[in-house]
Amino acid sequence: MDQPQPPSELSSVQKNLLQSDALHEYILKTSVYPREHELLKGLREETNKKHPWSLMGAPPEEGLLLSMLLKFMNAKKTIEIGVFTGYSLLTTALALPKDGKITAIDPDRKAYEMGLPFIQKAGVEHKIEYIESKALPVLDKMLDEVKEEELYDFAFVDADKPNYAEYHERLLKLVRVGGAIAYDNTLWMGTVAASEEESESLHPMLKLYRGPLVELNKSLAADPRIEISQVPIGDGVTICRRLY
Repeated sequence: MDQPQPPSELSSVQKNLLQSDALHEYILKTSVYPREHELLKGLREETNKKHPWSLMGAPPEEGLLLSMLLKFMNAKKTIEIGVFTGYSLLTTALALPKDGKITAIDPDRKAYEMGLPFIQKAGVEHKIEYIESKALPVLDKMLDEVKEEELYDFAFVDADKPNYAEYHERLLKLVRVGGAIAYDNTLWMGTVAASEEESESLHPMLKLYRGPLVELNKSLAADPRIEISQVPIGDGVTICRRLY
């Protein structure tokens, strides 16, 4: 099946929640691009050039944050729900030690294969178990099989927004106490702050996912099982640390 084209109204949307594009560009040029791994840069440029939905990729400033977080945690075993062309996946694979492992789940293998040559060139393909599937059946199978000593250190979720709440309940059982779960797009291009009246005039795609993300943000803020930090980077990423 041919990849559908993104709506023209979204073609110029930027994942930039800062007060100005100039400030965003300053951050990129000053502290992001000089630190971005050359193969991540190559993957980002390839995705922007060849994939019509390139706006779905994780932005490089978020990649640096995730890389540092994984290293702070000494993470070795992670889950990724939603792979796309693999920018965040390659970021994670580069940050993990040589014996690190990532279970990566996505139903669109064609997009993953666009990024696979960059993963292979980086020498980190051995860290990745790619599963071509919707995530919920895989997570349920993992829950049936996982042992306490086999729990994960970290999970990154950048997939279908209406299922984030379902993923959360499962990941809280799959990620160890003290481990972390990061949810991407939790500020949804700023639309979560729109009033209900304002939301009625949003593009249908923005409107479709705004509601589930608003509810997710409320739920995460009230969840006593985690502590959270919602970071206004890229399109918003919420980092949750499991307490019990």
